[in-house]
Amino acid sequence: MSTFDNPFDPARRLRGCPCGQHASQSEHDAGAQPSMQCAAPEDEAKRYEGVVASAVMRAVFPKEVARRAFLKSVGASAALGVLSQFFPIKMATEVFAQGAGKLEKTDLKVGFIPITCATPIIMADPLGFYKKQGLNVEVVKTAGWAVIRDKTINKEYDAAHMLAPMPIAISLGLGSQPIPYTVPAIENINGQGITLAM
Repeated sequence: MSTFDNPFDPARRLRGCPCGQHASQSEHDAGAQPSMQCAAPEDEAKRYEGVVASAVMRAVFPKEVARRAFLKSVGASAALGVLSQFFPIKMATEVFAQGAGKLEKTDLKVGFIPITCATPIIMADPLGFYKKQGLNVEVVKTAGWAVIRDKTINKEYDAAHMLAPMPIAISLGLGSQPIPYTVPAIENINGQGITLAM
């Protein structure tokens, strides 16, 4: 299935090849022509809406059998209406269509505790992932969770590796004044739940 296919058509598959232009990985490997059923809509807004709706459908129904059964039982219009109640598809489409824009800040200081689950934060620097996104990141080894919390509250760190309850406690003001906090990445949820918070 192409990224631009109608995600509310129960006859379409939501997964195909990595490029999104072939019905299967074998067609992709063979260099086959894109599937004729995968014609992209001409209207730019419709195309963005299709990409967002397709991503939402993949998230809600990771198994195609469940998605097809849902669509056959309620229909495309009702499915779109139901999903729109739980996820703002129109708003997400507008945000997606606007593009990323210029980064607000490119020089960042990210604190971490030197344990295994901090590996993505640490290794993103030598592997060049930060630079690829236009970021100049200084990763700072920190002595403990309390120090991470204090440096984050004092705005010494732009982002930090934290235990999952820490951003919630900071937002609620437990132990200090309430400070709104964002959690853009959750690295694991087994036991302590390590997050990257900003």
